[in-house]
Amino acid sequence: MPKVALFNQDGTEAGDLELNESVFGIEPNNHVIHEVVIMQRAAKRQGNHAVKNRSEVRGGGRKPWRQKGTGRARQGSIRSPQWVGGGVVFGPTTDRNYKYKLPKKVRKLALKSALSSKVNTEDLIVLNDLQFEVPKTKDVVAVLNALDVNDKVLIVTSEKNENVVRSANNLQTVKVITVGEINVLDLVAYDKVILTKDAAEKAGEVLA
Repeated sequence: MPKVALFNQDGTEAGDLELNESVFGIEPNNHVIHEVVIMQRAAKRQGNHAVKNRSEVRGGGRKPWRQKGTGRARQGSIRSPQWVGGGVVFGPTTDRNYKYKLPKKVRKLALKSALSSKVNTEDLIVLNDLQFEVPKTKDVVAVLNALDVNDKVLIVTSEKNENVVRSANNLQTVKVITVGEINVLDLVAYDKVILTKDAAEKAGEVLA
């Protein structure tokens, strides 16, 4: 079973913690991680791009010139698609939904692969507990300094802790989520992952 060091908030070691091997100790499947990241990014797309067709473009109510006798090609409107400023043919005109879903087993494998990859690269840190009496940004900074973490960091708690969330709000390189919100895109986007002991155990139970 994979074993990681357990730390206190002040950066001192508090022993070791054995993680669930079926969640934190598998061979990472990079292809599946990539597929889930693409799926999550597609779901974030707004899809509200739109163009105007020839009936929606302003102007063009009058025939530009008479049908015959000018030597030029016949034209019915200066807002036809071939004109500059004319309508667009077959362009996106309504909200488009880019969301799609991969099978549940694939998403679960990707999540376990991403967690195992963090363990393999020693980018996963487990804290005994993370509690603040009041919301203070400098308290989060102090914890990160004690753990010698200078990268983008994802903090995962077992339950939503308002003091921890509000303390990290002003830090652009820190994000706080609960273990129920853990996802592949965040695990890939952030260099370090800090889990509380309860969060690590809960993840091991839920994802096993």
